Amino acid sequence: MAALTTLGIIHTAISLVAVASGAISLVRYREISLNNNVGKTYVVTTILTCVTGFGIFQHGGFGKPHVLGIITLLVLGIAYAAGKKRAFGRASPYVETVSYSMTFFFHFIPAITETTTRLPVSSPLASGPDDPHIQMAVGVCFLLFLIGATLQVIRLRGQRSATMLSR
Repeated sequence: MAALTTLGIIHTAISLVAVASGAISLVRYREISLNNNVGKTYVVTTILTCVTGFGIFQHGGFGKPHVLGIITLLVLGIAYAAGKKRAFGRASPYVETVSYSMTFFFHFIPAITETTTRLPVSSPLASGPDDPHIQMAVGVCFLLFLIGATLQVIRLRGQRSATMLSR
């Protein structure tokens, strides 16, 4: 097990703030959005998590974690374009909400992998990223993301229907 570097410690601290603010936003507002400070904190710390992650090469060179960081930044860009620019027309609120939630799910992939391959220190729970226990845990998180995203879409449709009826 490799010890965390100074950059790794900073990266982990920032990612914990991102996950906490994302969870608070999802519980409090049922979505992550730039329309409140908690959502803004989530987005900024998620970007910082990605950027600091690009300098971490504990498992060799450029790899899957770096690709996930790039994908996360792209999905954040899509969410921003949907929310602030209405780039997807009537679908923009759905694209924005599901995209931000997807980035929240993305946080759990390295979190699960790094935690289970490092702890407990004397005998980590998982042997590596391809360990079946990690794959199962990530799969459960993905299922929770799908359920949450579905509930968010249903809520948005309800808001849209209520808006249409009030016109």
